[in-house]
Amino acid sequence: MPAVSAPEPVVKLVQRTTEPAAAQTLRSTAAAVIAFAVAQTVLPAPHPAPLTAPLTALLVVQVTLYATLTTGIRRVNAVVVGVLIASGFSSLVGLSWWSLGLTIFTSLLIGRLVRVNEFVPEVAISAMLVLGVSQVAATAWGRVLETLIGAGVGLLFNLLLAPPVWVESAGASIGGLGERMGRMLRALGEEIGGNHPVREAAARLHEARRLDHDIVEVDASLRRAEESLMLNPRVRQGLLHRVVLRTGLDTLEICAVVLRVLTRTLTDLAKARTEETLFPADVATDLRELFGHMSDAVEGFATMITTPMAESGEEAEERLADALARSRVTRDRVADLLLEDVQEHPRQWQLHGALLAEVDRVLDELDIDKRTERLAEELDRRSAEAHERRPRLREVSRRLRGATQFRVRAGE
Repeated sequence: MPAVSAPEPVVKLVQRTTEPAAAQTLRSTAAAVIAFAVAQTVLPAPHPAPLTAPLTALLVVQVTLYATLTTGIRRVNAVVVGVLIASGFSSLVGLSWWSLGLTIFTSLLIGRLVRVNEFVPEVAISAMLVLGVSQVAATAWGRVLETLIGAGVGLLFNLLLAPPVWVESAGASIGGLGERMGRMLRALGEEIGGNHPVREAAARLHEARRLDHDIVEVDASLRRAEESLMLNPRVRQGLLHRVVLRTGLDTLEICAVVLRVLTRTLTDLAKARTEETLFPADVATDLRELFGHMSDAVEGFATMITTPMAESGEEAEERLADALARSRVTRDRVADLLLEDVQEHPRQWQLHGALLAEVDRVLDELDIDKRTERLAEELDRRSAEAHERRPRLREVSRRLRGATQFRVRAGE
């Protein structure tokens, strides 16, 4: 019996359910409905529809648990402060154009004082919603209770049903960036032989410049992944994952900058040699091989930093080490040929040196030993910053270790 394939719209819909936007929509809807049902059960019968509870739950539930515990608390503060301001004004003045303006002005001012950051407008919005109803004094405290119910449901929702970890999507973004850079290096190698038109060289330069936009998108995906790892009970080594991905993206970003400079060097050579080949045939052949090895190294590096060591991380590291070794051997051979070429034809000798320097920078950034050293330094730095932010916890930990060592020595 032939397999029945799902229609394309259904496939796309299923694929979208794994995206952050789809997950956020489903989680926010469920939390809002639960908050409304809880508020209806807790509040007395004459109370109007408790819409503030689902509103607060909708605002509190975020894509990651860290964002829920940070931005969610600020949002709750904004709503509560707005309700209290409206309650105070309702007992002193009625609702008119000038009292509404004074309420908004006061709400925005106090919102900045209580440091709710980007949620200052929500203070004024909450105040206006409560000020516009009848029996404000009684309604205000009900709104406060609704707000607390919605906030509690939102926080418990993310604590009991931990948000997804977006490391896989961030890894896919980093891997895609490495593949684009690898394809660009291969294309440079294929085009470097023969007469290299300035138009083609300039096109590669513009393509290298567009990598900056790709890096911005990858950085946004990585920031979401970093937040999903923080305070997540399903993740044991969140700091290590964050540091591995962040330092890896930093390395690829440096390589992208060097790649842009390299394409600029080739463009300048093409402008100076419009009537002749860009390089002699033997140099062009070795450069094509060198760019191919560098392409393998960049792609291998992206695979290594996005692959858990428990799976095939060691294989990716071996692939990277092999690509780097082949690149260095070929680079030395290219350097010897370029030196002979410069001695015979010294024109644009400085561009030959710049080309080799840019190749060296890329290989140096991808070096495995340097990568290990960078990881260790970054882990030490972040651990030191964490201890400095919590000096009391560090002091208690130090005393506990001292007491334990004392008991051990006493027992001996």
